[in-house]
Amino acid sequence: MVRLRNTIRREFHFGANKDLFEKAQALRKNMTPAEKEVWKYLRNRNFYGLKFRRQHPLRFFIADFYCHEELLVVEIDGDVHKGDYQSERDDNRTAELESLGIRVVRFTNSQVLKDINGVLQKLEEVVG
Repeated sequence: MVRLRNTIRREFHFGANKDLFEKAQALRKNMTPAEKEVWKYLRNRNFYGLKFRRQHPLRFFIADFYCHEELLVVEIDGDVHKGDYQSERDDNRTAELESLGIRVVRFTNSQVLKDINGVLQKLEEVVG
């Protein structure tokens, strides 16, 4: 029984290590205002009955929000993501997650805070 549980956990987290779990826990305690806004709509299966997790470890990364049923990551990007270096890292991260069969949707903090309905509509299109 323990072996099966560990196998499921590995698939669920794609081999994320212990340090990543600790960092994710800290991030859950310190969500940005934009992440908090999105979480209001995704938590408790409020969005199409789908289970989203926040600050979820996946392989070498921590996804802002992850839905295992849809293999979907939702990222909320702040101003730090505007630079060339970070943009390249984000592209590489997206490619790595997509190689695992996980779709990635990105929104900016500004999009979330100014147009949450537009963000939710886009997510609806993705999961619909």
